Order: sequence, then structure tokens, then C-alpha cells
Amino acid sequence: MIQVRDISKSYGNLQVLSDINLDIMKSEIVSIVGPSGAGKTTLLQIIGTLERPDSGKVLYDGEDVMSLKDARLAKFRNRNIGFVFQFHQLLPEFTVVENVAMPALIGGSSRAAAFSKAKELIEYLGLADRADHKPAQLSGGERQRAAVARALVNSPRVVLADEPSGSLDSHNRRELHKLFFDLRRDMGHTFVIVTHDESLAADTDRIIHMRDGHITEIINQKDIIA
Repeated sequence: MIQVRDISKSYGNLQVLSDINLDIMKSEIVSIVGPSGAGKTTLLQIIGTLERPDSGKVLYDGEDVMSLKDARLAKFRNRNIGFVFQFHQLLPEFTVVENVAMPALIGGSSRAAAFSKAKELIEYLGLADRADHKPAQLSGGERQRAAVARALVNSPRVVLADEPSGSLDSHNRRELHKLFFDLRRDMGHTFVIVTHDESLAADTDRIIHMRDGHITEIINQKDIIA
């Protein structure tokens, strides 16, 4: 589904990624782990087309998306990639349902279709009674679930999550982790998750270990279980 081929990236004299190769399969949950400065977030941003590499390709179902011009790439990103960040990034002046519907509206969906999909996801995520609340009125766990709903509203091919549970307490962290696996089971979603959370990484299908801009090891959890 997603193929990362020979990706390198530097900022000035700092080499952040070197010759990265990685495949992500449909409906897979993959974690990327490593010390700070390993290049995890930069790799996630390149997979998510938020950054362009200095060299190499990122292919979605065989299409080299890095060859797209900025405007077409932005449309591709909106329709095919969902993002969840450590801090929810919800817009404070809008309600939960408005925040969740926004990527669909930006992508050209009608207001009726965007809000229908947003309400469906909000209900699935247990936030139906919070739909008309603003982010400041929600708990930390509720805000992050709303952010997940927003990431899913365009039915993306992949959801990229950067330390999604980093700002949550242990209870909400467990709930968020369970949610990722429930979404994969019920909707077939694919997740790539940068995390320092060892318990989350241990539950994922594969663990990608990074250090100093290189992938140093890929652990297939199914092989371990088998």
C-alpha cells in the first residue's frame, strides 16, 4: 500500500534520514520507536507528505506522490491521510462536530455529507453528548478522541499519529490505544504511530526501530507470537 524508497533528508549540515526503505500494508498497525533525534517525526511527516525528502520516493498504491505539484499534493493529503498529534490541535472557537467535519468541508464535501459523517464518527467514539461542546469543555481524553474522529472523517488510506498518547494520563492512554485497534477491526484502518510508549509499541503488528536517521531493526510481532 505505502512504499518508502531510498528516502534521505537533511536540514543544512544535519543529516536527519539516510536511505530509508519501508513498506506499510493495508490495515496494519505499525509503531516507530527510537530515541529523540532518531528521525521518527521527520519520517512520519514525509510519509504524510508534509515534508518533501531530498531524495527518494513515497508511493501510495504505486503512485509516486512526491512527484505531485504542491496543490495536487495538498488535495491528495486531505483525501488520503489522517493525522493525530500529541496535542489535539482542535480549533477552540468551533464545536466538536464542526472540528471533526472541517477536513471533509475543505475537501469539497457538502455540509450535509460532512456533518453526517462527523456525527457518525463522534457517536462511534462515544462523544455524541459532546458534539456541540467546544474543546475547552472536554477532558483530555475526549479531546484526543475528537482529534481521532477528525483524522478519520475523509476515510483516509492511512492515519499517521505522532506521540498521540503523550499528553494523556494512564487511563486515557489505554483507552486511546484500544481505540486504534477497534478502528482497525471495525473499519480496516491503517495506522503508523510514532511513540515512546513501550506498551503501545508492544501491541502493534510491527515495531520499526530507528537511530541516527536509520532504521536499525524491524520486529514483526506476529513472528514473536508464533
